[in-house]
Amino acid sequence: MAGARRPEVRLPPLAGYGGGLEPDGDYDGLELAGLDLAGQSGEGARFLDCALRECGLDETRLAGARFLDSVLTGVRGVGTGLAGAQLRDVELVEARLGGTQLHGAVLERVVVRGGKIDYLNLRGAKLRDVVFEGCVLSEPDFGGAELERVEFVDCALTGADFSRARLRNVDLRGAQRLEITRGLDSLAGAVISTPQLFDLAPAFAAQWGVRVED
Repeated sequence: MAGARRPEVRLPPLAGYGGGLEPDGDYDGLELAGLDLAGQSGEGARFLDCALRECGLDETRLAGARFLDSVLTGVRGVGTGLAGAQLRDVELVEARLGGTQLHGAVLERVVVRGGKIDYLNLRGAKLRDVVFEGCVLSEPDFGGAELERVEFVDCALTGADFSRARLRNVDLRGAQRLEITRGLDSLAGAVISTPQLFDLAPAFAAQWGVRVED
């Protein structure tokens, strides 16, 4: 199985930025630290060689935004809107997010490390060379998404929906907890471990209409 290619983010010296977001804004070589960006609109904005650290993103509107060669550390928020966004060569570290909207987004060479993300919406998204590492993903929705060279390492994946997803070289063996509630019939192209197979056996049996009785 081909492994995911991880991003190699090397940030240049950054200039501090204390302002707000603007639609179609251009942010280059900036550090946004400790900012409350709740409810602001950065739709269509471009972030190049940027660092967002400990920023509040409640209901922040970033649809169609592009994050390139950037690091997001300790960001937090509920209902962050990133529909159709592009993340390329990005590290997302120790995030605390809920209801993040990434449907239709494109993620390429992205690492999600640590933190907890609830109800992540990745419906119809394209993920290539993405690693989820040491994080908790509660009820993520991969419905209709395309996943290629995606790895789950030392993370908890619960209540996942893979309905109509297309998988290629997806490695689930490293997930410390694996719970798939929908889309078991879409797991072709993924690899799981033997213990995970036993854990998923009841769900597979239910999927196929098989009764298991002692």
